[in-house]
Amino acid sequence: CKAVLRMGSSSNNKVDGDEIAVTDNGNYIVDLHFTEAIKNVPKMAADLKALCGVVDHGLFCGMTTAVLCAGADGVT
Repeated sequence: CKAVLRMGSSSNNKVDGDEIAVTDNGNYIVDLHFTEAIKNVPKMAADLKALCGVVDHGLFCGMTTAVLCAGADGVT
């Protein structure tokens, strides 16, 4: 995967400024861009959380029973 320091607003995934995006707690946000699917998401979440300096991640393992995906072709 490729680690990308988020620039601009911390509230979206788009580059919308030239300043480093900072959370309300003063932490930088690093977005990970994967070229293929994560094979073991719970392990990836645990591995990320165990890294020195990582406060949290956006992998919401075990928190849902369904996922809705919306796009140009509708909702699936």
